[in-house]
Amino acid sequence: MVQDFLELGLSTQILNAVAELGFEKPTPVQGTVIPKLLAEDGDIVCLAQTGTGKTAAFGLPALEYLDLKNPQTQVLVLCPTRELCRQISQDLENYSKYLEGIRIVSVYGGANISGQMKDLKRGAHIIVATPGRLLDLLKREAADISAITTLILDEADEMLNMGFKDELDAILAQAPEQRRSLLFSATLPKEVEDIARSYMKNPEVVTVGQRNAGSENVEHYYYMVKEDDRYAALKRIADYNPDIYAIVFCKTREQTQKIADALQKDGYDADALHGDLSQAQRDHVMERFKRRALHMLVATDVAARGIDVNDLTHVINYNLPQEIELYTHRSGRTGRADKKGVSVAIINQRERGKIRKIESVIKKQFTRLPVPGAREICERQLAHLIDGINSVEVREDIYSFMPMINELWDGISREELVKKILSYEFNRFFDYYRKAKDLNIAEKEKKGRGRMSDDNESGVTSGDNAGTKERKANDGDPGVCEKGYIWLRLNMGYRNRVIPRDIISIMKACGIGKKAVGKIEIFNEFLYVALKKDVAEYAKSQLNGATYDRRRLTASLLRQG
Repeated sequence: MVQDFLELGLSTQILNAVAELGFEKPTPVQGTVIPKLLAEDGDIVCLAQTGTGKTAAFGLPALEYLDLKNPQTQVLVLCPTRELCRQISQDLENYSKYLEGIRIVSVYGGANISGQMKDLKRGAHIIVATPGRLLDLLKREAADISAITTLILDEADEMLNMGFKDELDAILAQAPEQRRSLLFSATLPKEVEDIARSYMKNPEVVTVGQRNAGSENVEHYYYMVKEDDRYAALKRIADYNPDIYAIVFCKTREQTQKIADALQKDGYDADALHGDLSQAQRDHVMERFKRRALHMLVATDVAARGIDVNDLTHVINYNLPQEIELYTHRSGRTGRADKKGVSVAIINQRERGKIRKIESVIKKQFTRLPVPGAREICERQLAHLIDGINSVEVREDIYSFMPMINELWDGISREELVKKILSYEFNRFFDYYRKAKDLNIAEKEKKGRGRMSDDNESGVTSGDNAGTKERKANDGDPGVCEKGYIWLRLNMGYRNRVIPRDIISIMKACGIGKKAVGKIEIFNEFLYVALKKDVAEYAKSQLNGATYDRRRLTASLLRQG
């Protein structure tokens, strides 16, 4: 694998621009694709996740091959949305900062077409376009792609998901046969394979990571609640993570706006991004989100394409996508630039099966987490506030006010002062969660494996307050264990406020490393943890009869097959 941009064979002008952007070493997709594009001339299908640096992977070689003395359009980049179109154009302009005389024009719907026609008339070495707008310009003879030498289809799967098949066929039919075609996609459904077969010449398929697989930096969790509690669960997730910086995905434009409005009303820094907004409105929302004036961006799948943010803490699936492959695109928005990310789904009981289908596509497993209760949230919020106070810079300006402050607080003890300050900040928060109910629902098996009861709420009352009734004891079916693993069953669960991180810690205390621990399923009274078979008996012997949080543990192995 190439370790440095200097090894790629790029020109000095491009290397200087790349260095100014802070690029230090190529990402895996860049290190794999760029040398191929510079040394070879065949067509390529590249399968790589969103956020892996694909624009530079195809953009840098495309810039190298440009003949800037030739005013004709030589490179055409097609992508699904205007946001992505504008982002690619901006990236190419940054990469070509020191290429004198280069002209890059982006054309997309939702903007004045006459202005785009004028830009094209002045000349464009590279056109970056959405399919619908480019086809319109071609019909008006305002764009000319008859001389292109390189055709790039970025996020081809998404273009087809959005219904651009006819437009792509019409555009590709007008492109010259003697061209190089590059297709980039996160997934490879049949429709994308058909495009490659019809319009590419014996393309080499380059896979960076597993096909359709999720990013290795992303952890996947789900919360299971009643349908009516979906919004309340979203607020709990936000409150439990005070530093949250997330995209919240909804199915429809109407729901996106509704959820964003509700979050704003409830005091959260949130806004909506969807197709009903004007370009100016979309730009304003994105500008606020990128500078973190917004902590949650509520968006549809289409509107979120092209969002270039590397440090999201969470992707939240308020609804699971209709198409399972879209989950890959969503979760790929986090866990970028070698940072850890979290993708969570809020589901009802009937959606458990869809979680399993997504697991089979992304080749990673979800962990079920309990929706945080009042005490856990208040503890996290208090700790966050105290951390902020501890790290605040004390400026000299405050010293002149200290005599007045000491006089006003004369006679108040340190402990009483701390209580008053924290109460001033948190009384409203405490009041809100004082009577908050437990949103978690227990899983109860019907006749037949894997089918969940719709009436398993009986006996469940709020777990947020001391003195509430305990849930009815309930043990669920953990399903089939991973190959090479075996289920270890422990007599503690949601009722004991156990989360997966606690289980990992318990195993580490027994001398069992994280790599030997697989899937974890937590139920109301019991939990199951998948352990590699060679450590399972040892774990059972260590834990059976041990004490955890003043509770005597019983451990047993669940033999399957």
